[in-house]
Amino acid sequence: MRYGMVIDTRRCVGCMDCVVACKTENNVPEGYCRDWITETTTGEFPTLRHEIRTERCNHCAHPPCVHCCPTGASHVHERGGVVLVTPEECIGCKACLAACPYDARFVHPDGYASKCTFCIHRVEQGLEPACVSVCPTRCMHFGDLDDPQSEVSRLLAANRAHSLLPEAGTQPSIYYIN
Repeated sequence: MRYGMVIDTRRCVGCMDCVVACKTENNVPEGYCRDWITETTTGEFPTLRHEIRTERCNHCAHPPCVHCCPTGASHVHERGGVVLVTPEECIGCKACLAACPYDARFVHPDGYASKCTFCIHRVEQGLEPACVSVCPTRCMHFGDLDDPQSEVSRLLAANRAHSLLPEAGTQPSIYYIN
């Protein structure tokens, strides 16, 4: 089992409901975010392409943040390959922040690295991550990338999708349909 997300950028309007839901669900301190909205424009006039997307930790299959952690605080959860941090084991050295090619981590004011958890506490109760559950355009989908019958696998099979920074070799678990 490998949890992942498929985000349909054709439907994302950048409303930031996902950001607010994450902050509320996970008590993210003011001034910090575990997810965020980005906008990119590519191409040349008159054939420009504008993409709005929500970003977060990519829960990579080959997470450099885990491999560089000197204490083992950054680790891969046994369920779904979710990359997590154990705050009590983190010494706040920031090695994981430097190793992450997605800038998906920050140091919590209490001194430990923090990031998206795919709301694993909700997923283990059979719920969707908070960001997915509140999306008003239903552009965010969560599920098992290894299950060919899952919604995320079917979306990837039926649409053209990309991940961020594939050249980093981390094998991200988040895909964007465009």
